[in-house]
Amino acid sequence: MRFLMMTTDSGSEFDEKMAAEMGAFIEEMSRSGALLATGGLDPHPTRITASDGKITVTDGPFAEAKEVVVGFALIETRTKEEAIELSKRFWSIAGDGGGVIHQVFGPGDPFPGAPGA
Repeated sequence: MRFLMMTTDSGSEFDEKMAAEMGAFIEEMSRSGALLATGGLDPHPTRITASDGKITVTDGPFAEAKEVVVGFALIETRTKEEAIELSKRFWSIAGDGGGVIHQVFGPGDPFPGAPGA
């Protein structure tokens, strides 16, 4: 099972101790094969919307956005519970903040709610 963990900007400080702990955690996840990709995201995204055949492109930042996603990790685990445990370990290092975990479906994966699923 693959999961996308996204973090929102908490404004917390990133010190040397946290950097070392996070580096060790990322290395451990990479060695185990659980971490597929990770990275930071520009806090000023570009929004693309489509309505009635018209495509609109709007540059951020967006004042109405309460939580801007600033980082992600794509992981692979056997269960959702394992993904949650990895997220808890991340937040025990990162400190204050928040985020979401989404299961990622790919070709051939059963998609909940789809006909025949």
